[in-house]
Amino acid sequence: MLEVDKLSVSYGNVRALSGASIKVEQGELVSLIGANGAGKTTLLGAVIGRLKPTSGVVRYRGTVISGQPSHRIVQHGIALVPEGRQLFSDMTVRENLEVGFSANGRGDPRLLRTQLDAMYQYFPVLKGRAEQVAGTLSGGEQQMLAISRALMSSPRLLMLDEPSLGLSPVLVETVAEILTKLHTSGLTILLVEQNAHLGLELASRAYVLEAGTVALEGQASILRGNPMVQQAYLGL
Repeated sequence: MLEVDKLSVSYGNVRALSGASIKVEQGELVSLIGANGAGKTTLLGAVIGRLKPTSGVVRYRGTVISGQPSHRIVQHGIALVPEGRQLFSDMTVRENLEVGFSANGRGDPRLLRTQLDAMYQYFPVLKGRAEQVAGTLSGGEQQMLAISRALMSSPRLLMLDEPSLGLSPVLVETVAEILTKLHTSGLTILLVEQNAHLGLELASRAYVLEAGTVALEGQASILRGNPMVQQAYLGL
């Protein structure tokens, strides 16, 4: 479904990604783990069109999408839950969800209602907060809203950047349950996590990114037993 082929991205003279390659097959949940500054967020930014690669290519369902604007990439069927949630904090929960719906270029009010109902079923707490300003939600509620806003565009591929960041252990477990449920429903997921325990627990396959390059890749269960991964990322 997604192929990132020898992708390089620079910020001025600083190379953030250097020939990184990953693949995500349809129906998979793939994790990308690594330390801060490894290039994980940069890779997602290049996929979604926020950043322009200096070399390499991104393909989605066989079509080259690198270089296309973000709104066009969303319309292809990719959605991103950004690091730090990046909600419209002065808008209500419902208004944030409506923005997510409109990102796919649609305006059918019946479909909007259907999508809203689906999100409220996934995240019942949001239904009771529909008219509440997003900036007043708890951290866990804001993360649920960020995920549901992305889902409002009906993506085939959902990318999440550090969804567990800043959450309590209980809420991290809640996010894990939500992602498992979404994946079980058939959604393809690319999960970026500094929390390697979580990333390797949820994924079938995983990549380890170091200094902008893919250092390791393979089945998540095998990577959990890799001595380098255990020492550098799992604290063992």
